[in-house]
Parts: sequence; structure tokens; C-alpha cells
Amino acid sequence: MEKIQMTTPIVEMDGDEMTRILWQMIKDELILPYVDLKTEYYDLGLEYRNETDDQVTVDSAEATKKYGVAVKCATITPNAARMDEYDLKKMWLSPNGTIRAILDGTVFRAPILVKGIEPYVSNWTKPITIARHAYGDVYKGVEMKIPGEGKAELVYTDASGNETRETIHDFTGAGIIQGMHNTEESIANFAKSCFNYALETKQDLWFATKDTISKKYDHTFKDIFQDVFDAEYKTKFDETGIEYFYTLIDDAVARVVRSEGGYIWACKNYDGDVMSDMVATAYGSLSMMTSVLVSPDGNYEYEAAHGTVQRHYYKHLKGEETSTNPIATIFAWTGAMRKRGSLDDIPELCDFADKLERACIKTIENGEMTGDLYLISTLENKKKLNTEDFIKAIKNTLDNE
Repeated sequence: MEKIQMTTPIVEMDGDEMTRILWQMIKDELILPYVDLKTEYYDLGLEYRNETDDQVTVDSAEATKKYGVAVKCATITPNAARMDEYDLKKMWLSPNGTIRAILDGTVFRAPILVKGIEPYVSNWTKPITIARHAYGDVYKGVEMKIPGEGKAELVYTDASGNETRETIHDFTGAGIIQGMHNTEESIANFAKSCFNYALETKQDLWFATKDTISKKYDHTFKDIFQDVFDAEYKTKFDETGIEYFYTLIDDAVARVVRSEGGYIWACKNYDGDVMSDMVATAYGSLSMMTSVLVSPDGNYEYEAAHGTVQRHYYKHLKGEETSTNPIATIFAWTGAMRKRGSLDDIPELCDFADKLERACIKTIENGEMTGDLYLISTLENKKKLNTEDFIKAIKNTLDNE
């Protein structure tokens, strides 16, 4: 079979541990035999990030802005234990956080639905996409331990040196405080990314915060979303036949549990972090969750929603058999190839991405799956495969489709 030709490269961000092993398996078995793959490669493995003082992460994000489409493997965000394990110069920041800040994007996460993996919420028959703002709030928070009695204040000093103060708390004993921020520009970009993605996928968009309690911080999010919608998107939404509405986050949770799915739920940074894991788990498995970072100016970075699968990697290093689920990582590649094909008008590349995704789902629904899915599948005739055999089973399904 003649390989599908590409014109513009995809930015390829390699990663760490077991997902790095999966990354190469997926390319060798499921992509390179069919596609004349063009990528601009960046090694985001922790060793090379350390060697380059994390410049490689910045370079990969800038390349994404240049080419418009990237695909990323899961990476390690180091803690104290990783400092010793990898002999790091410093505790480098999360690569995802660095990339999200440079692209000022919004993360959209949605479950991959297959027969036999039943959601814990029985009425969820359609996927729920979580849109997570990827800048600021507690992730850029500044914290302080208060040793004893005293007054804590918020102080803003303008360019002329004038101060504005608000009392946080008059402490009578020890405590803690945290200051967090966001910017109106980033919030507006968050809103635009959400509205654009809703139009692209033809799904209703919900946005939820707690503006009744946070009357300035959260209310600013609510106001900016409404202003952007009214000025730029209301007519487009009406023409497309989709809806945007705002509600309190506690009301949103109640609506979500009662719903059948099939919409985008936009959340602030921390809310989206928590709710995306909740949704993924409720649908069955975090390894069956897609993730795409979308910037307001139309750049896309696809990745799996899970981590580097450290426990399986240590087993792999010992020569022991693993049964690691590669589906979300495969779907990161298919998402990137489909977007690249769409932007470059290569329908064959889009069709191949669709075909590979169908092969993944069909293989599982035929009863061939990794250990995580085997434990929760309701299929009667199911078989647990190791990592390599599962990828080969997908290839067999792909070749016989």
C-alpha cells in the first residue's frame, strides 16, 4: 500500500517512562507503515529537559505556534523524589503548564466510549467534554504561613505608586493565606477557545463558577464570557443551533449527573482539573480520555489525559510483562493527524485517523483489551492482552477493516 503523504510537519513532543515506550510502539506498528510521517521532533523526556534547562519545552511550544498542530506524550513533573532519581539541576515546572502558558490555550477533555465499558452514571450515553482554563488561579498562587497575631492585606500598587489595600484577615493566631490571580486577556481567550470549539464540534456550551460567593473574581469570568458571547458568537450559535448558558457550579454538577451528556462543560483551572478526573473515572477509565489544548488563535496540541504509568515502566525495566492501555495516546496521534489533514486539505490523512480510531474501538468491543479495561468490561467473551499484543491486535483489525 502506498503511504499517505504529508506536506506540513506535526510537532512531536516525546515523553517519559511507559508512555515513551508506548509512543514508539504506536509509531512503529500503527502509523509509519501507513503514513509518510513528517514531524518536527522535541524530546521532552526529563533527562533532556534537565540537560537543556527546560529550553526544549519552550522550543516545542514555539514550534506549535509556528506549525499549528502538535502531539505530546505524557511527561514527568518532578517532585523531591524525582530530583534524586534523575539527579536534576532543579525541580523543573510541569511541561504541560509551560506549554499551556505559552499558547494561552484551553484544555478540552472527552471520554472515548466503547460497548462493554459502562459509565457509572447509567444515563450518560454521550460524551461530556470538560473545557479547562489552563492559566492562573491556584496554579499561579502565592502562599504564606502566618506565624501569629497580625493583619494580612492585599496590596495593589499602580504604575504611579498609588496603593489600594483590602484586609484579608486580622489574625489572632497562626494561619495561612494564599493570593491568586488571573488576567482579563487570558479569560477572554479562554472564552473564545470554548466558543470556537463548541461551534467546531456543534455542541452546547455550559460555563459554571461560584460568582455568588466570589463576587469579583468569579464574577469577572462570568461577565467576560457573556460579553464575548454577545459581541462575537451569539449569532453564530443561533445559526448553528447550539446553546450557551451560565450557571453556578453546584447547579452544574447536579445538571451533569442528571444529563445524558453530549455537551461541553467549561470550568476554571482547578475546577476543570478535578471535574475532568471525575468525568473520566465515571465513564470508566482515565486511559480512555482524550485531551487537546486549543489556543484562541487556532493552535492545537493533542495528548493523553493520563500520566506516564510509572509502575508499569518499572515492571518493563525488569523485563516483566505489562498490560498498559495505549488508547488515549493513539487518539492523541489520530487527533493531530486529523487536524493536520484538515488544515492541509489531505482527506486521506483524516480518513486514516478515523479508520485507526474505529480499529481501536472495534478491537476492544471484540473482546481484546488491556488489563485495566478487562477488570471493568461487561463483555462475556473477553481476553486480557499484554501491551505489545494489544497494539498488534489493533493493527490486525486495522488491516482487515
